[in-house]
Amino acid sequence: MSRYRDAAIAAAAILAAVIIAPAQAQDAAAGEKVFNRCKACHAVGEGAKHKVGPHLNDVFGRTAGTAEGYKYSKSMVEAGAGGLAWSHETLSEYLASPRSYVKGTKMAFAGLKKDEEIADVIAYLETFSKPEEEAGDAQSPPAAQQEAKAEPEAAAAAEMPESMAGAERAGAVFGLGRAATADEIAAWNIDVRPDGEGLPEGRGTVMQGEGIYTERCAACHGDFGEGIGRWPVLAGGHDTLKADRPEKTIGSYWPYLSTVYDYVNRAMPFGDARGLESDELYALTAYLLFLNDVVTDEDFELSKENFATVKLPNEANFFEDDRLSEPHYADRTHPCMTDCRPGLPTITMHAAVLDVTPESEEGNGGID
Repeated sequence: MSRYRDAAIAAAAILAAVIIAPAQAQDAAAGEKVFNRCKACHAVGEGAKHKVGPHLNDVFGRTAGTAEGYKYSKSMVEAGAGGLAWSHETLSEYLASPRSYVKGTKMAFAGLKKDEEIADVIAYLETFSKPEEEAGDAQSPPAAQQEAKAEPEAAAAAEMPESMAGAERAGAVFGLGRAATADEIAAWNIDVRPDGEGLPEGRGTVMQGEGIYTERCAACHGDFGEGIGRWPVLAGGHDTLKADRPEKTIGSYWPYLSTVYDYVNRAMPFGDARGLESDELYALTAYLLFLNDVVTDEDFELSKENFATVKLPNEANFFEDDRLSEPHYADRTHPCMTDCRPGLPTITMHAAVLDVTPESEEGNGGID
């Protein structure tokens, strides 16, 4: 008799578990109460917007780290790129211990410790989502496709600098853009530094540069860099920087040869910018040095190897910005803005006459 009684009790217990467990897992009303702990950071329902955390509408089937307009942690974005999408199963594990499930997540909540609470809050969130199967079909690519996509993205993220990784994260959030390829970066990164960094391979002589200059530059800048009309003068101007009308040429004013090379590379010849090959750029730069008496040998050859050894005459008069040593910055005091000196303001000098306006027939300047 006792054996039958024990069996009956066990059967009743199993039946009770079968009946009770689904009821707990689908108790959205209880889940709403649990969600009160989440409201400080998350919103859900009609008109829900991102708060400290992303809104949770249509969370089921969503790839982790992809809610539009929300800035996720790097870890969450990488988890999504690695294939993590939100489902009953993944949410259950995440809500139990967010920081263990996605290490590095910004979510500070320690997690829900009771399975019933997790089941209830998931049931509550589900009332604001499309059916999981439908959401999954709409938002998640097939597993094989997702895996194939995640691998190169993860590899690219591992190789890119932190600043670019940030841009990539922004792209993941907003769904815009992509990481630039190495060839695209190389095409954009054409600057040349005074120490020669950024220079391409190449070489060219003064004589070679003279031919290029005559054909491509002399029509505007004159046969000897003297300038035609109002096109810039390229040569001369030595010892004029203290004059009323200084001539700021390559030889008299410019600080570094890299500035010459870089400008010609980006902007010249006029109307055909970036139309010169590397050897032509070296040759033309060498000829400009010759016009400015920086080099005097017509056989001089400029190349990547000797570029940084060439110094322009005025280089020593340029110095690094030292404003941080000035009293205003060094003492971190506010500048005087009112009543800084006694008496009314007086004119102590006038601006130089630039004389850039075409002269009248009488030659007294101004506009007729």
